[in-house]
Amino acid sequence: MKQDDIETLWELIKNVDTAMLTTATEEGLVSRPMRTQEVEFDGDLWFFTKKETDKYDEILHNQDVNVAYAGKSYVSVRGKAEIVEDLDKKKEMWSKVHEKIMQTSYDDPNIILIKVKVEAAEYWEEGNFIKKAVFYYNRMTGQNSKTTDINETIEFNN
Repeated sequence: MKQDDIETLWELIKNVDTAMLTTATEEGLVSRPMRTQEVEFDGDLWFFTKKETDKYDEILHNQDVNVAYAGKSYVSVRGKAEIVEDLDKKKEMWSKVHEKIMQTSYDDPNIILIKVKVEAAEYWEEGNFIKKAVFYYNRMTGQNSKTTDINETIEFNN
């Protein structure tokens, strides 16, 4: 993955407090607001949640997710989600704010992290449809994804 691509995507989303995480259910797609964890962005997005939520079960059944951001630009991120229960990782990302919002501590077994491995991201700059860039990154196969010629494409390579 190119550092420039990582920095471009992070610049677009870093100041957006709330993202919309979309998961797939048997009935269709469901979106809900989530707060992206502020960690050094390396191509993965992180979110805290609880096991006793629908999104936990939905991700266990289908890892394909979308994360949408609306700020100075509009950003749509596609990726694969995984559930992370690693205590050290939870401790690293935990803060007093989480404690107040979730009414518990990071070592609560019901607290989990959702890690989204970014596969592709599209963004539209504020105002008119000025620019649409597509970022591709495929960690599983390391192969380039295909896109249409109408988009500017930046390849994410392993």
